[in-house]
Amino acid sequence: MTNGSDQDWLLISTSTAGAAGTLRVQVWRKLRSLGALYVQQSVCLLPARDDVVRQVRRLADRIRRQGGTVRVLRMRFADPGEERSVVEEFNAARDAEYAEVLERIPALREELAQERARGRATYAEVEESEADLDRFRSWLGKIAARDYFSAPGGQAAHAAVNESAADLEAFEKAALRAEAGEAAPMVTPRRLRSVAGRRRPAPP
Repeated sequence: MTNGSDQDWLLISTSTAGAAGTLRVQVWRKLRSLGALYVQQSVCLLPARDDVVRQVRRLADRIRRQGGTVRVLRMRFADPGEERSVVEEFNAARDAEYAEVLERIPALREELAQERARGRATYAEVEESEADLDRFRSWLGKIAARDYFSAPGGQAAHAAVNESAADLEAFEKAALRAEAGEAAPMVTPRRLRSVAGRRRPAPP
């Protein structure tokens, strides 16, 4: 997609004047989640992808039901250069979001390295780090969903999350070895003979 002859766009104009105050926030959040590019106040652009069109149609219905006004126009750029400029703005916005992921995710990897160095590779730490990694994956997935033109920063952000996943996998293996090492001395042939005939307690 680089020329203005085959890419359709949605030009969306909204007004929530006279509607409930919460509608304005709902509209802003939805358009932001779609990665809309504002060209002026209350007027924004989105590529007319099928999923985007469906979501914008549902949003327009909600705006009208709640007393607002909206107009959605399907258009194409007459000037390919202008369209390229718009695509660059979309990519710049996504790259800024990818950069935030890249800025924050090293802390997760550093924490895993520090806990291993301190001998604290435990399943409690694994579960906490898994939750953190899931949040990064969810965050990255939301950015990728509105990355319509494959912004350059996406590759590095995905690689960083994958590297963190590999670190967590290694950390989990270390936790398994550590816990197995702690449990091993509890079961010896001598102890088994001494408790013969007794019922062994269930594992914790």
